[in-house]
Amino acid sequence: MTASPSSPELNAQEQLESFGYKQQLKRSVSTTDLLIYGLIFMVPIAPWAIFGTVYNAAEGMVPLVYLIGLIAMIFTALAYAQMAKSIPLAGSVFSYVGRGIHPTAGFFAGWAILLDYLLVPTLLYVFAAESMIGIFPDSPRWVWALLFVAVNTVINLLGITSIKRMNRIFLAIELVFVVIFVIIAVTALTNGSVPGAEFTILPLWDASAVTGPLIASALSIAVLSFLGFDGISTMAEESTGGRNSAGKAMITALLIVAFLFIVQTWLASALSAGRASFSDSEAGNAFFTVVEAASSSGWATAFFVVNVLAIGIANAMAAQAATSRLLFSMSRDRQLPKFLSEISGRQVPRNAILVVSALSAVLVLFFVGQIDLIAALVNFGALFGFMLLHLSVIVHYIVRKKSTNYLLHLVVPVIGFLIIGYVLLNASPLAKIGGVVWLVLGVGVFLYFRHAGRKTALEGEIGPEPLAFPATGERAGL
Repeated sequence: MTASPSSPELNAQEQLESFGYKQQLKRSVSTTDLLIYGLIFMVPIAPWAIFGTVYNAAEGMVPLVYLIGLIAMIFTALAYAQMAKSIPLAGSVFSYVGRGIHPTAGFFAGWAILLDYLLVPTLLYVFAAESMIGIFPDSPRWVWALLFVAVNTVINLLGITSIKRMNRIFLAIELVFVVIFVIIAVTALTNGSVPGAEFTILPLWDASAVTGPLIASALSIAVLSFLGFDGISTMAEESTGGRNSAGKAMITALLIVAFLFIVQTWLASALSAGRASFSDSEAGNAFFTVVEAASSSGWATAFFVVNVLAIGIANAMAAQAATSRLLFSMSRDRQLPKFLSEISGRQVPRNAILVVSALSAVLVLFFVGQIDLIAALVNFGALFGFMLLHLSVIVHYIVRKKSTNYLLHLVVPVIGFLIIGYVLLNASPLAKIGGVVWLVLGVGVFLYFRHAGRKTALEGEIGPEPLAFPATGERAGL
């Protein structure tokens, strides 16, 4: 009897081959590397850039927002972990939904998350370029954006080893600055150097201010703050760990980054000295203003520079790597042009990396100054893909495999689906309109494939009736 793709008897490469694929990407990413990659993608210092905005929306209870976000996103992380265990492929929700539900559903899950993955690098480059203007006021934004694109393209083309090395360097820098901030904040709060600032539990829970609408608003902000842990799943075919390594890394990264978010925002909220809100002109740099008030020693500038580099290089580098793996996987399964699945001598999807870079370079010129628009589109793609992911867990495990683990395979995905559905329902009109337009465009691409005779069959599909595929395993190009 042939072992199933998810059988513990198979090693990582044998699992991949059981789906009908050859090992093309370099398998050298340990579980620790996956964890570091996930942390870099979520950015341990992410609250720095949006602290003022979240502070105003949550009436000062910023750490509560991230606690709510952790609780909300843990359901999605558990769903990812379950599907990654059975389907250890690089395509993320494209692979999970395509094999868990149906190849057609997989196409639209992949198409939706592609909106997220294609625009995330653009969003990061635009944000970093805007921030660089704060350091060099007279410089053009597009120059900084294209510089960040060029740097990350080179790093990605050099191979997974260079990405791992850069991830470790940037994570170390970010964690060092987290420690520096904790020291600055605790010292200021202890010495009373910031008038009105004190240690208090109110930033985490203020019973007089907590309301249903506030929690609902915080939920939307919080869920979107954790986007990025799912990128770990795109590294599945480069992992040297066991079949549970991606899932473990996702959940661990989510817990670690949530802890860091809560600690940093709790201290920053305390240093805000009970103010009701930050003005519109203050909100963008609220965190750095707080650091400056607490240290009075020029640390704010150093924090600002680290924040820009973390977003423009480290985070964007991780996003570009994830996006190229998604393009590679969809191309390999004939859902995108064949040339995107070509591998370089360094065992990376070279053409996919170059396409992501080219698109980012074009889009940053178009979207400069339109951060809100890009963010809205990114959010729709991620949330729509997450909803289909939760459905795939139910269909794959409960319907197909007749699992009796109702907690992980029914309760968790149902709750996750409802949470993500609620957030998507309350997304901005801009996000919904842009998202629907993108899905309509996907319908056109899907119909083109059908008209061209390229059905949405997947290599080695693991449904109840596996689809046949050519004995050679070769793919047809566009």
